Amino acid sequence: MKNYLLPFAAALALAVAGCSNGGGKADADAPLTVAATPVPHAEILKEIKPLLAKQGVNLEIKVFTDYVQPNMQVAQKQIDANFFETEPYLDAFNKERGTDLVKVVGVHIEPFGAYSRKFTSIDQLPDGANVVIPNDPSNNSRALLLLAHHHLIELKNPNDRLATLKDISSNPKHLRFRELEAAMLPRVLDEVDLALINTNYALAAKLNPVKDALLIEDKQSPYVNFLVARPDNKDDPRMQKLAKALTSPDVKAFIEKTYGGAVVPAF
Repeated sequence: MKNYLLPFAAALALAVAGCSNGGGKADADAPLTVAATPVPHAEILKEIKPLLAKQGVNLEIKVFTDYVQPNMQVAQKQIDANFFETEPYLDAFNKERGTDLVKVVGVHIEPFGAYSRKFTSIDQLPDGANVVIPNDPSNNSRALLLLAHHHLIELKNPNDRLATLKDISSNPKHLRFRELEAAMLPRVLDEVDLALINTNYALAAKLNPVKDALLIEDKQSPYVNFLVARPDNKDDPRMQKLAKALTSPDVKAFIEKTYGGAVVPAF
């Protein structure tokens, strides 16, 4: 009886293997899911979705308003990739969370800015002013580096991309700092003297970084926003088509026309 079953089992195994290969083909045709914050990342992705559709890539955009879940869901293979973060943020996240997410391609720079509802010039900022900055490691240091660049504070190492409040060596204006989740900063702008806000959240709050920021990074900012994936899918043909589309002349023209300097192409 067993002798009859063995050929049957072998045939069944081959059939299963055939189904697995078919599954691989289905994966190639499956939607490519990308997590993005609303502005400008999701807007840029929406712009290239029709182009990708012509190339056989069904792009599904998953909009998030925080900086943690897009990375976690990519790492957990719930989503294929994300588009929202800079290299320093990614490095800090991988180190803190034990993930191994990787860069695929750099797309644009969002010059980071300092905003106020109470003052029209940074020179008006009073002694003891209340200042809010992002609480995640990368953007926290990015805010401090911007303040140090404009001599409002001094840092032990002015080039440390992971500087913290403990690294402030001089605070001549006696600025009083509070750290909040980055998405919260525009909401408390009326309650503080100065808020250091990521451009995507500033744009979503109808702030114009070019016109409204009292301080803003220049175009030499090292904080390029990347398309990010996993080691196992970064070379997926669909991912590479997305990367090429994101760095196309059409996207460059769209960024320059739509955001007027608040978002700067990095390619």
